[in-house]
Amino acid sequence: MPDSELSARTAVYTGTFDPVHYGHLDIIERGSRLFDRLVVGVGINPDKKTLFSTDERVQLIRDLAKKEKWTNVEVLSFDGLAVRFVRECGARIMLRGLRTLSDMEYEFTMSLMNLAQDPQIETLFLMAKEEFSHVSSTLLRQIAALDGNLTKFLPEPVRSALAERARR
Repeated sequence: MPDSELSARTAVYTGTFDPVHYGHLDIIERGSRLFDRLVVGVGINPDKKTLFSTDERVQLIRDLAKKEKWTNVEVLSFDGLAVRFVRECGARIMLRGLRTLSDMEYEFTMSLMNLAQDPQIETLFLMAKEEFSHVSSTLLRQIAALDGNLTKFLPEPVRSALAERARR
């Protein structure tokens, strides 16, 4: 897509979302208020072994966005470079959530690499709310495997799906 056709009114929030949790949903909700269109890109990362299939992750987020009435949120899967996906969506903004200082170091490095790949794409960071700053999908999968309580971290459809998957 030519640079002149990229929109600053569209942002793309990429991640693995395995599973999607309240921290992710908070960034989606806040991003949906900041931009006319927010694309949630569910990435296929060959370095990560996911618990849920790409289609399952996409559908869970679509169902939650519909339930929350986030009408300007679109959920798509993608394979390859996130910065390329952002351009394919016609966006100029890559939205990222930050939880901790270690996230900041990693995300800063990634944003510089993305900028080197495509200088027209800017990264915008949203700080996690305090109650979500310690939440990660990896920890939630571990808690589920040990039959722990996930009520504070996951909405019901995701919680049930994760509990079922963890029992297998």
